[in-house]
Amino acid sequence: MVTTPRLFVDAPLSESAELILPREQAHYLVNVMRREAGSPVRVFNGRDGEWQAKVADASRKGASLQVETRLREQIGVPPLRLCFAPVKKARTDFIVEKATELGVARIQPVITRRTQSERVRTDRLLALATEAAEQTERLCLPEMSEPVTLERLLADWPDGERLIFCDEAGDGEGAWGGPEGRARPMADMLGAETGPAGPWSILIGPEGGFDEAERAHLRSLPYVRAVTLGPRILRADTAAVAALTLWQAALGDWR
Repeated sequence: MVTTPRLFVDAPLSESAELILPREQAHYLVNVMRREAGSPVRVFNGRDGEWQAKVADASRKGASLQVETRLREQIGVPPLRLCFAPVKKARTDFIVEKATELGVARIQPVITRRTQSERVRTDRLLALATEAAEQTERLCLPEMSEPVTLERLLADWPDGERLIFCDEAGDGEGAWGGPEGRARPMADMLGAETGPAGPWSILIGPEGGFDEAERAHLRSLPYVRAVTLGPRILRADTAAVAALTLWQAALGDWR
């Protein structure tokens, strides 16, 4: 079975439009996928849906496409943002890749007091997200935000957006805690929600967890839901996948 390559392009898409591919995409299409003039390609840009195209020209110097017909109308993803503390490079890459596959609308790196990896190249992460979107049939890319401190994130919090705080400690006081002030299991909290009205965010902490001052501040905020992800302490990358999966199954586009 021959797989039709699927590319994200940053250009308007319409019938008979001609696209000159950037060098990296041309190399991938011609030298890696071995496509020639006339070969089919699917393209999307996050605005105009998905289109069938064909290779108009292919050489060592570059490649161009001719757009033919629209395959799918543009559809978006649920209003879900992943806020996470960067971890080791490979695990941060994994988080971004899986968040894209799981359908987040926005990815926000957050610097906490225990964050061990503060250098984040958002251009590189966006390239990873683009590859994941191309491979998983998404019609748009997630917005990739520049890193901010946890204090700044909370100080600028948008009205109407709810924040799921994945609290690995799972205890303490909080308006959205469970019995005796404990954080509620995430599945229980989502089951009690009436619907997805308004945007949501999920916050995943660093490898060392949030410190007590950060936890206390988060639990004091009225829009924060403190939850646990089960009886075991999860790695940050595992926690991100688990939390996104639970949200999508309860309130997202998996239903």
